[in-house]
Amino acid sequence: MIRKLPISCFFISTLLILVSCGNETLPKPKGYFRIDLPEKSYEELIDTIPFPFSFQLPQYGKVNLKRTKGHTNFFNVDFSRFGARIHFSYFPIEENLEKLLEESRTLSYKHTERAQEINEELILNAEERVFGTYYSIEGNAASSDQFYITDSSNHFLRGALYFNVAPNPDSIGPVSDFIKEDIIHLIETFSWKN
Repeated sequence: MIRKLPISCFFISTLLILVSCGNETLPKPKGYFRIDLPEKSYEELIDTIPFPFSFQLPQYGKVNLKRTKGHTNFFNVDFSRFGARIHFSYFPIEENLEKLLEESRTLSYKHTERAQEINEELILNAEERVFGTYYSIEGNAASSDQFYITDSSNHFLRGALYFNVAPNPDSIGPVSDFIKEDIIHLIETFSWKN
């Protein structure tokens, strides 16, 4: 024997199905971890490195000379807490200043494919004979900050900030801005030894 369901049950079931299908559930968007940035506290001048200059670093930045062992012109400053590193290269000037300047500019502008904008700021400290250019690279580029400094006659130093993660200005932006202040402080306290 087949039992017939009342028509009202059919309409209620249909109504429930139609009402419940109206709102789609969406996955939550990706979020970023909260980053607690330390207070800025700078060490005395770093002058124990085997290069003819000194500068100040924050306490959370450390000089890494592993690259120096393989190539005497290179060293790094690591910000391991943030997965960041400044790659430095030092060259004595021997009638090659123009080549070093152009190479530094070329390396900075290699990021134009991904960068939205590259801003240049002059570095001028005549008292310490520190001259150069600071390149602030905005957008999804691999390096957000690069610079070179020179005394125009004997020494040339180039630095480039890189993170150990895929470039994403939304996620690394706050840390990049934080370390940029440290780079500016490094440049402001920079002095040649001779």
